[in-house]
Amino acid sequence: MSAKTTNIMIVGVGGQGTLLASRILGNVVIRQGYDVKVSEVHGMSQRGGSVVTYVKYGDSVHSPIIDKGEADIILAFELLEAYRALPYLKKGGKMIVNAQRINPMPVITGAMEYPSDIEEKLAACVDLTALDALSLAKEAGNIKAVNVVLIGVMAKQTAIPYEEWIETIKATVPAKFLEVNLAAFDLGYKL
Repeated sequence: MSAKTTNIMIVGVGGQGTLLASRILGNVVIRQGYDVKVSEVHGMSQRGGSVVTYVKYGDSVHSPIIDKGEADIILAFELLEAYRALPYLKKGGKMIVNAQRINPMPVITGAMEYPSDIEEKLAACVDLTALDALSLAKEAGNIKAVNVVLIGVMAKQTAIPYEEWIETIKATVPAKFLEVNLAAFDLGYKL
């Protein structure tokens, strides 16, 4: 293991499963022997507001907070949240984005319009993997499995073996949701 710390920022809106995603990620890197810090920053999460979770791991991690320009990876469950998180991505970092739009309250009330070109703006300036994770979650059996689809996409880009991810999901996800989440992970991993 190197002394380098890896910084992952998970962003979405309330109800999308950012907290489960952070638990899976935290647990899998603990199994690899890393020191891990997780910080959950909630906005109006129970009302569909922004939710941000930081996961930092390495040989020795002292703070869970990720400052602007420090995130190695941003895992975004919604387009506008990805765009809001962009200042936190470090130069050369990766962004994995569910290309889903969830209208925030100002858009619902007509006070503002949802930006139409977010994916293009992101693709122009970052290493972007954008996908329709919602369709893959539906294929797995539950639209709430978007989070684990995205974890699967990210997992494929790590050095952590596939089997370790599967064992971690089995140990982290409640039994009644396990089959759907394993299917969602596989669909993301094989993408």
